[in-house]
Amino acid sequence: MELPLVVGVDGSEPSLVAVDWAVDEAARRGLPLRLVFATLWERYEGPALPGVLERPSGRVLAENILGAAVERARRRNPEVKASGEAVGEEAVEALLGEGRNASALVTGSRGRGEVAGLLLGSVSLAVAARAHCPVIVVRGDKAGLAGSHERIVLGAGDHAAGGEAMRFAFRAAEDRGCALDVVRTWRCPAHESADHPLLAGDPAHQHEAEASAALDALLGDAVDQHPDVRVHRVTAEGPARKVLLKRSAAADLVIIGARRRHGHYGLQLGPVGHTLLHHAQCPVAVVPERG
Repeated sequence: MELPLVVGVDGSEPSLVAVDWAVDEAARRGLPLRLVFATLWERYEGPALPGVLERPSGRVLAENILGAAVERARRRNPEVKASGEAVGEEAVEALLGEGRNASALVTGSRGRGEVAGLLLGSVSLAVAARAHCPVIVVRGDKAGLAGSHERIVLGAGDHAAGGEAMRFAFRAAEDRGCALDVVRTWRCPAHESADHPLLAGDPAHQHEAEASAALDALLGDAVDQHPDVRVHRVTAEGPARKVLLKRSAAADLVIIGARRRHGHYGLQLGPVGHTLLHHAQCPVAVVPERG
């Protein structure tokens, strides 16, 4: 049996949007859905005393939020097996722990207690940067959230060399029956020209050819192994973060790979990841690469 799809809930509107997205994703992949509400109410309020009927307000709040989220998931798709649990930990650590036994973690873009107008919440950022399973941050416009573009974008940078992001992307495209754009960016430094003694011919053409060759190497046999996926190889000039951000406007999901440095506990996201998580117009999947 495959591991569940885990979604963090806290009662905020972004987390409810994430629940809806996660229900649809669980249905596509045939996975159970586990809703988790992280709370430290026991640490601050203590357990209920024997003989006292009234429960601590924190526990009541947690049960109400979790119960409403589970009911929302079941109403959206009764065929998805949805369950919920309140975990007595700080939110980031709770979700990272849940990720050890999850096919993927799903979070909203912001939490209940965070500043209005904040582009990305601290919990979502920390989980995306540190988890050892794929993390999907649900954000974007209505079309991207609804999956109406029927297109997934994979950023095929060096992080995709390990193959985890590539496999994730092909499976996502298969599950959705949609097109997959595999994008490799390239840049021609301003100081390079056709007169440069080390360059022959058009330098821009040379850089694009190198990007195309790298893209073919990264794809490997994946295209042959997934004949039903409509793959579009894309080489584009410009910074990866800008190219992928622009393409997110016509995508249902943008996928990037991320290296995890062993023993490093800080945020492990580069400029591409930060840009997409803060500004993308569709959900963003960050897939850890092994090695």
